[in-house]
Amino acid sequence: MSVNKPCKGIRRLPFALGALLVLWSGVALADELNMRPGVTTISQSIFELHTIVLWICVVIGIIVFGAMFWSIIHHRKSSGHKPAQFHENTRLEILWTIVPTVILIVMAFPSTKTLVQMYDTSSPDMIVEVRGYQWKWQYKYLDENRNPAFSFFSILSTPIEERHNEVPKGEHYLLEVDEPLRIPVNKKVQFLVTSEDVIHSWWVPDFGLKRDAIPGTMNDIWAIVPTPGVYRGQCTELCGKDHGFMPVVVQAMEQDDFDAWYAERVEAQKERAALESMSFTADELMTQGEAVYTKYCASCHQANGQGVPPVFPALAGSPIATGDRDEHIARVVDGVAGTAMQAFGSQLSKAELAAVVHFERHSWGNNAGDLTQPVDVANVMAGN
Repeated sequence: MSVNKPCKGIRRLPFALGALLVLWSGVALADELNMRPGVTTISQSIFELHTIVLWICVVIGIIVFGAMFWSIIHHRKSSGHKPAQFHENTRLEILWTIVPTVILIVMAFPSTKTLVQMYDTSSPDMIVEVRGYQWKWQYKYLDENRNPAFSFFSILSTPIEERHNEVPKGEHYLLEVDEPLRIPVNKKVQFLVTSEDVIHSWWVPDFGLKRDAIPGTMNDIWAIVPTPGVYRGQCTELCGKDHGFMPVVVQAMEQDDFDAWYAERVEAQKERAALESMSFTADELMTQGEAVYTKYCASCHQANGQGVPPVFPALAGSPIATGDRDEHIARVVDGVAGTAMQAFGSQLSKAELAAVVHFERHSWGNNAGDLTQPVDVANVMAGN
């Protein structure tokens, strides 16, 4: 009695399917680890250049390693092969000099084109100054004469509870801010990048942009974003202990929406300036001061004012918060050199400085029994 044996094709089917599965997994992994094309012409040019160079390297690798392994197998000593001598072979030396040179020239053309495109910041439709601080970004919208129309700080808004693993992490953990940079779509925006303290680096992957923010130096980059949306990045320079808490968030808006928002911010800037000549009640100072403290101070001195000694001293019962008011104001305005205490005189308005000083002097058991008004801050700053 005979038994029908399965044909070879059927027996090999599982191996073929396994090979396809491995190949598909490799393609999926490569796509996950690959650069993102981004949304701007610059980012797409960079991605295309990366792809061209990658495939050139792959072809070179296949040829070189293929020749090497073929030679190892077919010219091995055990098969009785006698090694050939290529010492001072002029033709071969010329060949392995010319071929790499031609390859480099071929890669140089698209590389140079992309680099020239990346650094062409001429004729922008609008200019934004990006200034890095430990650990936040300040954005200044400049007019046609490069004077600030208004500015604001963009600060990490991920709750402390998420950072301390007390609650589940959100979708945009450490990549969310209280206020994003807003720009119009289809407009050439020039970014002037610098720093107030240490070296930072402003990076938005979807724009193909990354530029170091260096104190005393103004670097520039540009982007034209064609699609409305929210684009996220980070500081990519190790700039201190809270380096990971310095995200970049850019919102690209339709022109009409951007114009409406821009007009609102210009008016808000005027109102903010008007507040510096006003006086406030103790309750108003406490309310505004708590908001400023939570946003700028609580990450170091803690919400309860206990700090993290000795790096971040407690404000509850501290001689600064309960002592001379002008000395307290000067400490907040000028910071403390050589410590993590920043100078907030250039970051906050006089009204905000007055409010946060008043809040610190009348919270957590502190009761200095005084009022701090914007004019008091102005007097201390004038005395400096």
